[in-house]
Amino acid sequence: MESLFGVLGFLLLASGLPLQAAKRFRDVLGHEQYPGHMRMHSQLRGWSSDENEWDENLYPVWKRGDGTWKNSWGGGHVQAVLTSDSPALVGSNITFVVNLVFPRCQKEDANGNIVYEKNCRNAQASLSLQSVGITDLGFTPDRYVYNWTAGAEDGDWEGGTSQSQHLAFPDRKPFPRPHGWKKWSFVYVFHTLGQYFQKLGRCSARVSVNTVNMTLGHQVMEVTVFRRYGRVYIPIAQVKDVYVITDQIPIFVTMSQKNDRNASDETFLRDLPIVFDVLIHDPSHFLNDSAISYKWNFGDNTGLFVSNNHTLNHTYVLNGTFNLNLTVKAAVSGPCPSPSPSPSPSPTPPTPSPSLMPTGYTSMELNDISNENCQINRYGYFRATITIVEGILEVNVIQIADVPMPMPWPDKPLMDFTVTCKGATPTEVCTIISDPTCQMAQNRVCSPVAVDELCLLSVRRAFNGSGTYCVNFTLGDETSLALTSTLISIPGKDPASALRMVNATLISIGCLAVFVTMVTILLYKKHKAYQSIGNCPRKMGKGKSLSVFLSHAKAPFFRGNREKDPLLQSKPGMP
Repeated sequence: MESLFGVLGFLLLASGLPLQAAKRFRDVLGHEQYPGHMRMHSQLRGWSSDENEWDENLYPVWKRGDGTWKNSWGGGHVQAVLTSDSPALVGSNITFVVNLVFPRCQKEDANGNIVYEKNCRNAQASLSLQSVGITDLGFTPDRYVYNWTAGAEDGDWEGGTSQSQHLAFPDRKPFPRPHGWKKWSFVYVFHTLGQYFQKLGRCSARVSVNTVNMTLGHQVMEVTVFRRYGRVYIPIAQVKDVYVITDQIPIFVTMSQKNDRNASDETFLRDLPIVFDVLIHDPSHFLNDSAISYKWNFGDNTGLFVSNNHTLNHTYVLNGTFNLNLTVKAAVSGPCPSPSPSPSPSPTPPTPSPSLMPTGYTSMELNDISNENCQINRYGYFRATITIVEGILEVNVIQIADVPMPMPWPDKPLMDFTVTCKGATPTEVCTIISDPTCQMAQNRVCSPVAVDELCLLSVRRAFNGSGTYCVNFTLGDETSLALTSTLISIPGKDPASALRMVNATLISIGCLAVFVTMVTILLYKKHKAYQSIGNCPRKMGKGKSLSVFLSHAKAPFFRGNREKDPLLQSKPGMP
């Protein structure tokens, strides 16, 4: 028998017939090579080994850089964009999404056909149309790039016939046929970790994979997209992207603080609480049913804080640099580690490097081991170095006064604001004048200031006439910004109101003058009752006393007659 095979091989070689082994998926898609032990470990549910044969007659293979790629799509080049929600915690699901970007002026319609967009002009599309005899460059919605629905015969879609043999994937498995599948004109082949997954789709395709058996570390996902071309499928785009599988909970911490000028420089203010918010990257909701705890060490000798809440406030009371450490713990279900292999005469496989170790256990603990699953404690870590400095802690407006202006009043009244602050000394002040809702700014003025340790300053601002305004004051230095707001009402500049004010003043003065006159008459009558007839020095003294009293009473109202005051005539030595 062996001699017969040898003769046949010799005859084939002599006849010049090529001897070429069937292509496999790894030959077509395998730009990333994976060791055998990794292929055995990373068994992805629903995926197939890339050792399977590739149907090259139905899916022709083009090498990279082949000129045939340029003609794989009419009117330009199609690009594929691959994204994922990496990093993924081992045991959770990771999702990959591929979106096709068509040449300009092309889009996919509701039936899965590719059409030209209305009122869109593209030079490449114009040349493409001219090449097939179309000279009218005014594109309309009924101009197709690919009208697959109209071009397909009914027999092509019927299963079980010889005409439908082309409705299959590269491994010759027939297409699934859910409702609307005839509108799916693209075939997506995903490839990673020595395995592949095939899927029909339109201009976008999504695949989710459980990572329970995936190898930790950075991996590569490759996707090749094919389009229908008669009874075969030709490649139109290839793309790949790196994703990460980790055994540590992916976390991120946001830090915010009132009056902090720049939240991204990790410099914060003393004596004001900092809000720490922990964000866990868990897009597949793998940890929804897990009990999660947060252990904080703020590095300021205040001890450890353990909480079940993802937010926490902490206030530093000293200036300096501090090391922040956070440990997040979550209990999840997962496969138990494989038992140690028993000794055998069989060959021992090579030990993989740490970067290729399947499902590392450095960040987990095992609890309640059962036959199938274990309760595993996963951990996530966050570390940061933050700097605490002194800053402006508080700003207050303690007094508002209008600026007296001569008549006629100016168009823009002026107001003086007395502002005080606590904490560091500000170097600038900004004022924003807005509408009463404090939403629509009308004017903004910033200026440097020189303030002493008491932090008391006066700010004068002009307003656009009468009305109610919201005034915002912001005091700042290099590291902090503190603000306060107040509402102020500016009265109108009605001349009648000024006249009424003057008249009211005159009436008040008149009433006071009448009152003083009545008191004067009563006092005069009282003194007159004790006055004797005659001309003696004693009577003259009493008359002078009354005159002095009347002069003092009238003095505030008749200041111009002070020269008639009898006291001005009284000089030493005079009688």
